[in-house]
Amino acid sequence: MVVISRFWCFGVFVDISRVDLNLLVYLDVLLRERNVTKAANHLGITQPAMSNGLRRLRDLFSDPLLVRTSEGMTATERARELQPLVRGILSDIEQAVQEKTPFSALDSQRVFRIMASDYAESCLMPRVLRRIRQEAPHVTLDVLTPSDVSFLDVEQGRLDMAINRFDKIPQSFHQKTLWTEYFACLMNARNPVLKEPFTLDTYLDASHIWVSKTGFGVGVGVNPKDVQRLGWVDEALSRMGRKRQISVFTRHYQVAMLLAEQHDLVATLPSRAAWLQKDNPNLVVKVPPFEIPPFELKMAWSPLLQHNADHQWLRKLIAEVATEVDTEFAPFGARFEAPDAPQAHHSER
Repeated sequence: MVVISRFWCFGVFVDISRVDLNLLVYLDVLLRERNVTKAANHLGITQPAMSNGLRRLRDLFSDPLLVRTSEGMTATERARELQPLVRGILSDIEQAVQEKTPFSALDSQRVFRIMASDYAESCLMPRVLRRIRQEAPHVTLDVLTPSDVSFLDVEQGRLDMAINRFDKIPQSFHQKTLWTEYFACLMNARNPVLKEPFTLDTYLDASHIWVSKTGFGVGVGVNPKDVQRLGWVDEALSRMGRKRQISVFTRHYQVAMLLAEQHDLVATLPSRAAWLQKDNPNLVVKVPPFEIPPFELKMAWSPLLQHNADHQWLRKLIAEVATEVDTEFAPFGARFEAPDAPQAHHSER
């Protein structure tokens, strides 16, 4: 019989007899909380026990892992390298010991909690709900806003899915691109700006509706002079040395579409949001008279849920609905894409 006492781990040979699996659990929580007391409370152990665990972890990896700075406990470079690896190892172990039970959509009474931006909620979620009602009539859908949750909620599996456009996303998360989105201008059919060709100059002569709420956490007021925080549209104008006159700031795309019915306001918003108003006789849709970089709508989820059968069913359903929306939208949306526009990709990791 061969006994394996050493294995390759984290770039070095480790004596497996020295590794207590609980230490990896401790490290995972410590690197999320960056606080010994909070980590101890999370795991239901005493603060001295967690401090002792941190000491053993420092010995194991020959690195301080967490150091005290003016901003609190800060992870070392080594700890930042370890964080996704440790999360992956624990996720694999959880998968190995988790009882495999098939998901029965017809019988399930599960509650799925999904964070969706107002834009995603308008363009995607009604169709997702329709499919869920057809396939899983006893499933409940709880849709939250970005202000309701944090990345930590996603990471710990308290939230099943986050659907949004993300500037940054934690490395440990799994994600899938649902579609690539371009921008459109929505305005009243009698808007004075339409009396002349719709050019950059006439666009800038108009009054505008600003709409955006993309990240996690509680929102704050907008400073109209802080172009870097106003988003894609205003950054694109800034690169040309131009600036629009914003009369209304809102965080809701549905509100922006309603406000666009006022005779002198222009809403520049994702083209699929404008598509929702294609049958409204009071509104017209125009291609923006300048280039605005596109963005990707993504869904992201915790590695803790990657192998969960219920969650796999949900991901598949959302991806299928997104493809259906993409196909139906294509004839309307083609005019908003630049000739050399990148093709939408649906990669998953």
